Amino acid sequence: MILARTDTSSVTIEWAMSLLVNHPEVLKKDPKVWDDPTSFKPERFEGGEVEGHMLMPFGMGRKACPRAGLAQRIVGLALGSLIKCFEWEKVTKKSIDLTKGKGLTMTKDVPLEAMCKARDIIMNNILSEATNVV
Repeated sequence: MILARTDTSSVTIEWAMSLLVNHPEVLKKDPKVWDDPTSFKPERFEGGEVEGHMLMPFGMGRKACPRAGLAQRIVGLALGSLIKCFEWEKVTKKSIDLTKGKGLTMTKDVPLEAMCKARDIIMNNILSEATNVV
């Protein structure tokens, strides 16, 4: 039970990053999609349609995971931070292996290996904002 709380989130992040590293053109899209993408505007997501969970990743009904909302927020925050603060590349020219491993949480057969480089301007802004918080 204790492992399931963190393992499912980390596995989800690993799969998402694997797909993003395999498709670098998607990573270069985030500034062309919204007006003023560098500003914090959570209201841009209000009123959007929400898709149902077609695969029911957190169960359903009485057997649903009580922390599904928290897990979804943590995964979104972690992925958003990784994408915004770092530039990602494959270690080799080969595609990332997307073979499923064995287990309850659908781990990858071959763990993700990727190179990252901190985005200097963003990291400096984040660090300076963090130190100025009262």
